[in-house]
Amino acid sequence: MQVREIMSQHAVTATPQQTIGEAAEIMQRVGTGFIPVGENDRLVGTLTDRDIVVNGIAQGRSADSAVTEVMSPDVLYCYEDQEVAEVARNMGAQQVRRMPVVDRDKRLVGIVSLGDLSRNGDPSAAGAALEEISA
Repeated sequence: MQVREIMSQHAVTATPQQTIGEAAEIMQRVGTGFIPVGENDRLVGTLTDRDIVVNGIAQGRSADSAVTEVMSPDVLYCYEDQEVAEVARNMGAQQVRRMPVVDRDKRLVGIVSLGDLSRNGDPSAAGAALEEISA
């Protein structure tokens, strides 16, 4: 089974210039703690609710600070045509719960999460990934 078969297709993104307050509102609206950061049709980072708290608030930054100040610039991603089991192993090894999904031109096409793996993919692979993440 390929990732495109189980991923969430409508990924909401933030731009590096948006404020962390705006990004937090986006997260609240869509009910997630993770959004990819994109610029000019390319991924340039990821932002989590934890990034906002640890790299933002705890460092004395305000809600008006730019996303680029707190985001993770290292983008871990997978391809939409990769096998689910392979991506689950990679998520476990990298200790991430969500991962942007790109096409072969590296354009964002969705997000895959441990929940997607568990509900729609391979529950045993999701369990193994979660075990590694929790270690």
